[in-house]
Amino acid sequence: MISFGPSEEQELIRQTVSEFAQNELREIARECDEKSALPDDFIQKTWELGLVNSAIPAELGGGGLDRSPVTNALVLEELAHGCASLAAAAFAPAGFIHALLDFGTEQQKREYLPLFTGTTFRAASLAVSESRFAFEPANLRTVAEPKGDGFVLSGTKRLVPLGDRASHFLVLARAGTREGLAGVEAFIVPRDARGLKVAAETEKTLGLKSLPLARLDLERVEVPAEQRLGGDAGIDARRLVNAAKVGSLALGLGVSRAMMEFAIPYAKQREAFGQPIAQKQTIAFWLADMKIECNSMRWLIWKAASYLEHGLDASRETALASIYAQREIVKLTDNGLQVFGGHGFIRDYPVEMWYRNARTVTVLDAVTSL
Repeated sequence: MISFGPSEEQELIRQTVSEFAQNELREIARECDEKSALPDDFIQKTWELGLVNSAIPAELGGGGLDRSPVTNALVLEELAHGCASLAAAAFAPAGFIHALLDFGTEQQKREYLPLFTGTTFRAASLAVSESRFAFEPANLRTVAEPKGDGFVLSGTKRLVPLGDRASHFLVLARAGTREGLAGVEAFIVPRDARGLKVAAETEKTLGLKSLPLARLDLERVEVPAEQRLGGDAGIDARRLVNAAKVGSLALGLGVSRAMMEFAIPYAKQREAFGQPIAQKQTIAFWLADMKIECNSMRWLIWKAASYLEHGLDASRETALASIYAQREIVKLTDNGLQVFGGHGFIRDYPVEMWYRNARTVTVLDAVTSL
């Protein structure tokens, strides 16, 4: 029998995370957005839930649980339903930790994963994005040149999540002459590496204001061969990028659902010309489309996550999910904003914040990872 719903275990996890998101994220989301701040006590609470580090093997000090991209997609949706910005911050270390789990050598796993098994939050980050329009990970300008037994990294990374506090960065760079993602490698770069400069000020963005995003300048940063992720085998950059893209889409789904669930009861209660605005044909169609699109996006995201979970090439599924969801996330949240009319543009409601966060999520592909 084919099942299109979560397993019993996944449903329990979803409910737990949903309660946490409503009680912890939704309550502080507006204040954090206004102040562009990420509270230390909040990030510590999320760390104690073990959402990211539970997949680290028990012999290395972790929870030893099987990692499931599908379950992680469920978790990200629920967290983003509370606040996409805080959700991205809570899950940002996954970009580093999950890549190590997928591609790290045994030596790399023993050296770095135990750093993230303690009870105190520790940040690490995936550095992918660069400073140019129409950015595509297959055409990186950050390069890794061979030097002796190691490499020299040169380039600039932008919008690096938790860059203001990360102890380690996983930097994607072009190495060798192979074209596309086949020529992309990942390098573990500690924060104190010589030649690495982290900008003092965080990046200013339209949304996700609670998530500190940093600029990294790599000026001939020397890294030994042991810090090339995967060693001589390297990485499957396609899988790494797909996992990051689907993770961002799950965030967008969560904030879209928040908009939908807020707009529908408002439209039923708000009256204009003697009747609820939900009875107006245009608005009724918008509300119906919101429900349709949320469900459609979820199936596409789950399918891509399922391919990742089973070790299959998820490129096609990720591309289809990205094309569809990025368009519908913007459309859905824009229509939600219009349902509220003038109220949608003022801060009495979280609607304008959700719109900004949704729009930003569709641009950033590497704030977290499944």
